[in-house]
Amino acid sequence: MDFGRLITAMVTPFDKQQEIDWGQTAKLIDYLIEEQRSDSLVVCGTTGESPTLSDEEKLALFRFAVKQSNGRAKIIAGTGSNDTRHSVHLTKLAEEAGVDGILAVTPYYNKPSQEGLYQHFKAMAEATKLPVLLYNIPGRSVINLSVETTLRLAQIPNIVGTKDCANLEQLTVIATAAPAHFKVYSGDDSMTLATLAIGGYGIVSVSSHIIGSTMKSMIEAYLQGDVKHAAELHQQSFPMFKGLFECPNPVAVKYALGLRGLSVGGVRLPLVAPSEAEALFLQNLLNN
Repeated sequence: MDFGRLITAMVTPFDKQQEIDWGQTAKLIDYLIEEQRSDSLVVCGTTGESPTLSDEEKLALFRFAVKQSNGRAKIIAGTGSNDTRHSVHLTKLAEEAGVDGILAVTPYYNKPSQEGLYQHFKAMAEATKLPVLLYNIPGRSVINLSVETTLRLAQIPNIVGTKDCANLEQLTVIATAAPAHFKVYSGDDSMTLATLAIGGYGIVSVSSHIIGSTMKSMIEAYLQGDVKHAAELHQQSFPMFKGLFECPNPVAVKYALGLRGLSVGGVRLPLVAPSEAEALFLQNLLNN
């Protein structure tokens, strides 16, 4: 399974009652695939506000995304949590819903050892025939999935890659030592070009909601050997890469989508809407 170079971690549209807005979800999926050129979509990841979604909502989103995408992009289901049994359960439901792959985040809050991390991801992988992407996000989970544990997990046949947000040094070592089938994605938009340069494969992105087409052009330019143009596109995109994280994710990108005419609604508590100053900053960012 090749998930492509540009994967968008999709927001979950809500209506005014904070329920899933299915009409806007359909529009968003079409927009991300057709206009922003996403190869794959992560549904119910962090950017999709997975901590505030019920299992019933997640399963409905998996099914809806599969149907709406209709083969135009791969659908990757965020099924990880800090409870291995629950993660396994949701992974099985996602497979039954027809998704193309699984995104499995490092367990947060309970701070397992590296052996605990290995056994957690191994259990998830063994529960499905689908390809699994690991997701290492130390800034949110407090623990780091080490290089050694990542490479150990890479030996499991259906663990096919990692979205790693640690640092470029860690990505470099993994990309150097991993099996040929194992792909390294950055989870930091601003590191997209650098990740390609050290042998990584692509990006799992938030900014691609707004500048996905430009990011895809940057990736293509680099792969075609036009490093100068790729660098120019990176520099052009850099303010957006940083600016969309001025608020806790996905507060800023949801607001930005609204400014672009895609009404994806607000965020569920404990997240809150941008402050007046943050909203003005985002308005200026999108107008430049």
